[in-house]
Amino acid sequence: MDRIDIYPTHEHQGFKLRAGQVFPFGATLVPGGINFSIFSSNATSCTLVLFEKGAPAPMVEIPFPDEFRIGNVYAMTVFDLDYENLEYGFRMDGPWDPQAGHRFDPSKILLDPYAKVIGGRDVWGEPPNWDDIYWHRARPVLNDFDWEHDRPLEIPMEDLVIYEAHVRGFTRHPSSGVRSPGTFDAIREKIPYLKALGINCIELMPIYEFDEFENSRVHPETGELLLNYWGYSTVGFFAPKAGYAATGKYGMQVDELKNLIKELHANGIEVILDVVFNHTAEGNEYGPTISFRGIDNKTYYMLTPEGYYFNFSGTGNTLNCNNPVVRGIVLDCLRYWAAEYHIDGFRFDLAAILGRDERGVPLTNPPLLEQLAYDPILAKCKLIAEAWDAGGLYQVGSFPAYGRWAEWNGKYRDALRRFLKGDEGLVPEIATRILGSPDLYAMRGPTASINFVTCHDGFTLMDLVSYNNKHNEANGENNNDGANDNNSWNCGWEGPTDDPEINALRRRQIKNAITILMVSQGVPMVLMGDEVGRTQQGNNNAYCHDNELNWLDWSLAEKNADLLRFFQHIIAFRHQHVSLRNRYHLSHTDYVNSGYPDISWHGTEPWQPDWSEYSRTLAFWLLARN
Repeated sequence: MDRIDIYPTHEHQGFKLRAGQVFPFGATLVPGGINFSIFSSNATSCTLVLFEKGAPAPMVEIPFPDEFRIGNVYAMTVFDLDYENLEYGFRMDGPWDPQAGHRFDPSKILLDPYAKVIGGRDVWGEPPNWDDIYWHRARPVLNDFDWEHDRPLEIPMEDLVIYEAHVRGFTRHPSSGVRSPGTFDAIREKIPYLKALGINCIELMPIYEFDEFENSRVHPETGELLLNYWGYSTVGFFAPKAGYAATGKYGMQVDELKNLIKELHANGIEVILDVVFNHTAEGNEYGPTISFRGIDNKTYYMLTPEGYYFNFSGTGNTLNCNNPVVRGIVLDCLRYWAAEYHIDGFRFDLAAILGRDERGVPLTNPPLLEQLAYDPILAKCKLIAEAWDAGGLYQVGSFPAYGRWAEWNGKYRDALRRFLKGDEGLVPEIATRILGSPDLYAMRGPTASINFVTCHDGFTLMDLVSYNNKHNEANGENNNDGANDNNSWNCGWEGPTDDPEINALRRRQIKNAITILMVSQGVPMVLMGDEVGRTQQGNNNAYCHDNELNWLDWSLAEKNADLLRFFQHIIAFRHQHVSLRNRYHLSHTDYVNSGYPDISWHGTEPWQPDWSEYSRTLAFWLLARN
């Protein structure tokens, strides 16, 4: 029997159409054509805008007939389109009433929130045509990648050693020696390095499409344009960044990323994506209209009663994550990355926002967090929360976890930094953090604690022992940006020095930090380049620098070979000893009748720990489980 849905019922300027399928949202290849589906609860009409790839003007604009709308979803199949040479967007008409939350503007061509490939920024750092009527262009995609026998690795949480890296910064430096510096493909060439270091999980800073040109500031000394280098400002949640692909200008970023993930998996390395669902690139009331604002502003964003944007993200707007429609996008997005890209887990930026209602009030049982925890497709994915936000909600140890979520343990970071620089009264807390923070994760176990000393947001480890104060002048904000409470100690001199004693002390402090990290219960995370002494010259907020301030200088591996060797050995030590990687909290009891407890504490003398205010010495003895 022939399918009737492959035959057109309507025509518009020579283009053959029929009512489409409402699910899935976005552009989907179907027999004979492409199905387009988009939601808006407040638009009065919707128009599909089709371009030939790269063309300045549309080849056709097709209004959705009334009968092509079901509920609040516009769905249409257009036949005989060349998907490989097609770009598309939408126009939405409706009320312009900002006080009521509506910002419809039919003069704007809007990006599909479900776009799987986005053009317009195909080559990193290549200035766009600012006169273009459509900057970020959605493209259909055919997902036919051959994964062979690959699947997510499902390494137990307690066995992970995470390496936080920036795709471009990892290999962009001329010393990297790779074919295509700063790309997904270049990371493949560095897999032997990651394996030799002992890494079995790489956490990639944002890799979906964002606009590196969204900043307007310049370097105060050089006049260099400061870019959105980190990428924490989403344009398209489903689309890998073309500028991170050596083949991006040919539209091959999807396959290039999948090849990277496939090869990482083949070498026993999981992939965690840093995802940002707390805000978008559309900014505040004065920001650009790219997608959500023009499609259904009132649905997608948290708004004050006067129609202004709540700003719990610190970037101008906040996604209304617990609205059922927005929840649907988040879930669909993560399912897509897990199923289509074989991603092993996700780290959620400013995740406390995901637990707020439409007015910003923290929820006791946030629907989104619960759905993520129990979703069948995401059941084996790691879920990691940055359990705070820019609105003052700090949930380290109290994040709604549903037995699934782990957290970046900011209290571990702060305590370890203060202990390293000699602050008093920290021995009891350090013991608690080494135990896996049972005061915070009594019911979840040590693997709920992602332990770290440094991350992208703040000082590198070398800078932590080289600077007492931040030095962010190069950011063009008069050194007002970035945190002031760094808990750092410069070992006697601010910044670089030729003093051999200070440099030796700094190296010793770095080794102290990584040693404590690797012998702590929980999941350790290492920042890219800390293993070779990478510096950002005291900049603790280097979000805007696409230059050597952020790029990993691979010559440091030779210059600081002793540090690299130490990191390799202490990580190997962790992998070799299962007693450092407990899934459940240690009990201080002799539960196996060995004559010794599973952990015991000591000071300068065995069995005599000093918990006093002025103590700076702590030792512990673990019972070997094997």
